[in-house]
Amino acid sequence: MISSEIADWERERIKTFWSPARQLLRSIRRYQKYSGKKSLQAKLNKKLAVIFYRFWTVITGADIPINAAIGGGLSIPHPNGIVIHPQAKIGVNCLIHQQVTIGVSRKSNKAPTIEGHVDIGAGAKIIGDITIGEHALIGANAVVVKNVPAYAIVAGIPAKIIGTTAEDVEIV
Repeated sequence: MISSEIADWERERIKTFWSPARQLLRSIRRYQKYSGKKSLQAKLNKKLAVIFYRFWTVITGADIPINAAIGGGLSIPHPNGIVIHPQAKIGVNCLIHQQVTIGVSRKSNKAPTIEGHVDIGAGAKIIGDITIGEHALIGANAVVVKNVPAYAIVAGIPAKIIGTTAEDVEIV
């Protein structure tokens, strides 16, 4: 089973030059690496990371903030149309498919927290001040507006729990 706590950096490793999603993540990681440093070299590397970030953002069609709180091992097989709010927190080893939106609602000005090893299906919308538990599965086109417990499988509009990924976990 994939860990929900220890990042699998192999999932982000660039295998060929034309890996737009991995290149985008790499530019975000580089920007964040050099953000806290004051040297001239760090400032130049940070500016270079921003240039690469903008290039790969256009290529991928993804709106992932350069200062996003993203855990290691994020997998984005098809980054087109992904929108992530700057305040959202994404845990380690998550999987996000195309056209996913992770954002705030009108009621709450807070973004979702997604714990480790959560798989989010294509077109899903995760909205508001909610938490998605570890190892959860979000179905394609689901609209999630309430907390999702760990190991739950949710689908529908609005999303409802339809199962569990672990046999020993009860559905709440």
